[in-house]
Amino acid sequence: MGRGGEDYGKREKVSAASSKVENFPAWAKDVKQCEENFQTNRELGLSSAEVEKRREIYGWNELEKHEGTSIFQLILEQFNDTLVRILLLAAIISFVLAWLDGDEGGEKEITAFVEPLVIFLILIVNAIVGIWQESNAEKALEALKEIQSEQANVVRDGKKVSNLPAKELVPGDIVELRVGDKVPADMRVLTLISSTVRVEQGSLTGESEAVSKTAKVVPENTDIQGKKCMVFAGTTVVNGNCICMVTQIGMNTEIGKVHSQIHEASQGDDDTPLKKKLNEFGEVLTMIIGVVCALVWLINVKYFLSWEYVDGWPSNFRFSFEKCTYYFEIAVALAVAAIPEGLPAVITTCLALGTRKMAQKNALVRKLPSVETLGCTTVICSDKTGTLTTNQMAVSKLIAIGSRPGTLRAFDVEGTTYNPFDGKIRGWAAGEMDANLQMIAKICAVCNDAGVEQSGSHYVATGMPTEAALKVTNPISEIEPCSVLVEKMGLPEENGSSSGHGDHQRCCQAWNKMEQRIATLEFDRDRKSMGVIVNSSTGQKALLVKGAVENLLERSSFMQLRDGSIIELDQYSKDLILQSLHEMSTDALRCLGFAYKEEPFEFTTYNGDEDHPAHQLLLNPSNYSSIESKLIFAGLVGLRVSCCFWFVCIFIFLFLPIFLKHLDKPMKDPPRKEVRQAIEDCKAAGIRVMVITGDNKNTAETICREIGVFGSSEDISSRSLTGKDFMDHPNQKNHLRQSGGLLFSRAEPRHKQEIVRLLKEDGEVVAMTGDGVNDAPALKLADIGVAMGIAGTEVSSTLSYYIHDVHMVAKEASDMVLADDNFSTIVAAVGEGRSIYNNMKAFIRYMISSNIGEVASIFLTSALGIPEGMIPVQLLWVNLVTDGPPATALGFNPPDKDIMKKPPRRSDDSLITAWILFRYLVIGLYVGIATVGVFIIWYTHHTFLGIDLSGDGHSLVTYSQLANWGKCDSWEGFSVSPFTAGSQVFKFDSDPCDYFHSGKIKASTLSLSVLVAIEMFNSLNALSEDGSLLTMPPWVNPWLLLAMSVSFGLHFLILYVPFLAQVFGIVPLSTNEWLLVIAVAFPVILIDELLKFIGRRTTRLRYPAVPKSSKQKAE
Repeated sequence: MGRGGEDYGKREKVSAASSKVENFPAWAKDVKQCEENFQTNRELGLSSAEVEKRREIYGWNELEKHEGTSIFQLILEQFNDTLVRILLLAAIISFVLAWLDGDEGGEKEITAFVEPLVIFLILIVNAIVGIWQESNAEKALEALKEIQSEQANVVRDGKKVSNLPAKELVPGDIVELRVGDKVPADMRVLTLISSTVRVEQGSLTGESEAVSKTAKVVPENTDIQGKKCMVFAGTTVVNGNCICMVTQIGMNTEIGKVHSQIHEASQGDDDTPLKKKLNEFGEVLTMIIGVVCALVWLINVKYFLSWEYVDGWPSNFRFSFEKCTYYFEIAVALAVAAIPEGLPAVITTCLALGTRKMAQKNALVRKLPSVETLGCTTVICSDKTGTLTTNQMAVSKLIAIGSRPGTLRAFDVEGTTYNPFDGKIRGWAAGEMDANLQMIAKICAVCNDAGVEQSGSHYVATGMPTEAALKVTNPISEIEPCSVLVEKMGLPEENGSSSGHGDHQRCCQAWNKMEQRIATLEFDRDRKSMGVIVNSSTGQKALLVKGAVENLLERSSFMQLRDGSIIELDQYSKDLILQSLHEMSTDALRCLGFAYKEEPFEFTTYNGDEDHPAHQLLLNPSNYSSIESKLIFAGLVGLRVSCCFWFVCIFIFLFLPIFLKHLDKPMKDPPRKEVRQAIEDCKAAGIRVMVITGDNKNTAETICREIGVFGSSEDISSRSLTGKDFMDHPNQKNHLRQSGGLLFSRAEPRHKQEIVRLLKEDGEVVAMTGDGVNDAPALKLADIGVAMGIAGTEVSSTLSYYIHDVHMVAKEASDMVLADDNFSTIVAAVGEGRSIYNNMKAFIRYMISSNIGEVASIFLTSALGIPEGMIPVQLLWVNLVTDGPPATALGFNPPDKDIMKKPPRRSDDSLITAWILFRYLVIGLYVGIATVGVFIIWYTHHTFLGIDLSGDGHSLVTYSQLANWGKCDSWEGFSVSPFTAGSQVFKFDSDPCDYFHSGKIKASTLSLSVLVAIEMFNSLNALSEDGSLLTMPPWVNPWLLLAMSVSFGLHFLILYVPFLAQVFGIVPLSTNEWLLVIAVAFPVILIDELLKFIGRRTTRLRYPAVPKSSKQKAE
């Protein structure tokens, strides 16, 4: 066998080995089977030689770097647009013609090159913007790589290798994971070193809780959330230690699959609805330009090509290259006039202004076109945690002991965040902080390792969220109350008065100063509590304990009454407390109990000295239960628990096992107050809301009922599915087509991506929210990807870098970032997007109608055979500079009051309807008649509408002479007198026929000025599609009046500055000539008012009633 055959055989073996690993369901096999399959041993690990062999087969443990689009290719892609190609061709032709005319030198050469240089500048700027936008597409993939672990602790050759580069791992490697480690590869858990191991994998799976891991097998068809014996690359260990075996590396890991999905989604980026419409318009415009240019060419062919017929056949052809070039320039001018060169710049400006408005509403737009796309959003697919809910934990209810045995007091605590100035305690009497409440506040503050810090305008937890929530809970009568329990309870000597917005940890600091901690009894899962021994300001020792209510009741022998007296804890009181516990648990609240012990016998003289006999008791956690016995029960609280994964991971790491007994009950993340109204706004606007979360089904359903996605008693059996159930659904599209809200729980990344894909296939415009790696593919695939802005910042230092990397993936894959992580912000952004689209539609209509007028002007000039009224550089000036300010100002039109009461527009709705096109053809025809007409008037009349035009002394010609100006050389006795324009005098003694060349400068200036004036008046017409200026007067948009002034000012600038006037080939106008301009231009308003009136009368004929039910696309 030759060398090639050997390689083939080797490849076969490699492929077989690789397939054996990839297809092996390690989660469904016991540890011994896994070790046999991967040919490894947990004690010895792999040998160095075996590692090298496997690396040849499986490669390195790293994500692929997909080759990005080259700069050259990105540049070429910028010229795929039809309008850009036409403009480029016009620029090249203009440049060639300017070059050919360059022999004449002087100022004429400068004038000739202005047009191609301006067009090239436009194209360069457009290309730079396009390249910058597209170069951001691959950043999500780069951000994803930051999540990968850099190092691992591995067993190889029977020895432990610390800090081995994670990229060197191969399947079969034995890895030890510890608290805080980032998992370096997908691995099978072989054995637990600690009693429990919990891994935060919410970034990958969307789960709100850190997941307990085990070495026990699970069924082979288990989804990713259910694979309890597997740990996945990119996730983080938040509790415990374990030994694992690598099963998948690199692109075969779950995070590698997400990487591939992001790449695939980025390859399938669709154009925005507006871009699609503009592309369609460009194609139509191309055909129109082609037809009109051909007509212009055919009409004028007789001027540069003539022949005689001899015996019935054409002969003696005469061709004039000079005239051919001249009419070719007219065709180029026609192309320049037809293309709205300023449109891309104005659209970008309008979108940029829209982003500023959205930023004020906490929506930060990363990609400008997404502003417009928001306006036609039909479905919002929202994550639950942090978007619909607050993402923070807060005390909701406080239960204290009453004045006599068998009585309890209940206080409702307001506030759903860590903000110390958010909410108060209801029913709290100022200045009556009794002994029992003081004890509860003391335990909350001192038996607590967490803190609350201010980060910008919001507050974040440091340490365990449950403890952070306890630190913010005090009423304040006359000042702004704090939001965490201790701060809301205040200090006993304040009598309801506080320092207001001072130190947000003031009360906690005061309690800790009074009760100095000297020892800590750390939590363990057996006793489910935490205790601290404190040295009180009175000089006595005390043990303060918090933990699971049932466990504290079992170890409590006494209870403290309201006045501080201590009595025996009887069975009736226990049952009453347990009943309160049950009621709060039913409301999905997590409960913590508080107890204490005065002068614990063993610690009466203990001061923290390691040589003290009592210190030996603290070294053995098995003694903690006996120390925490014969307690005095003080009260309990119910907490709304955050479902956000980064809080939960800290929560688990420090304290969560207290609540292990209640893990079957749903956790409750407080819904945002404003979300319910936002959901109602979505319904009124015809936008469907779908909640897609990796969280527990019961929890998600509870939240959806609270925020109004579902009714409180609505049957949602057909509306609430798990991701797996949806994938098994026989008719997925029909399920998605249901009116009203839908819920998908336990959703994996592929489920989210499939839902978005199916919705888009069905013609929906989809906005998708997300904050983790698992959301990135769907964010990339959606029409609008919305990432969380605050998410990932409210974390402890242990996990901050990990969370930052996780959220960078989502943000880089998104189109928009929510600065406040709030669902209502998305709804507000949709409303803003609709308003922006309406304004964009207004200035697009304005610019296109203006360009139609320019085309009509050039076409009529050619058809009538009169001299060229406007040169290309003048048309460019009008399109780019003069039209720009009014078009931009139309972006400031005030939004309609009922903008969120209308159903979303279809993404395939026509930008310009047949009626609107007819209207602007009429307007365009008038523009053409007016600009050409004023040109003819100057040559043929000394007065018009009573306006004297003879002041400059120009000579009159007949219309016949003007239409046949090319034959001027053959006219006998033709002469013209000099005329003045400003300070210039134009004489034609040597060549009277030059009166139709350089002498047309005054008539050309009048045509240009009429065009500018008409377009300014036409911008007023664009304020409303069908509304009269009587009902929507110009001052509703003062920016438009200012823009009109700026445009007229710019026009005056080029008229009255000699150098600019020479460049643009124009001269100053007299007062009477300006009166002529206004008289010819103003009728455009009257004509459009008549057309608007007809439009209003025929609305029902043009728009027949549409059924209210949303359209459903046929399969």
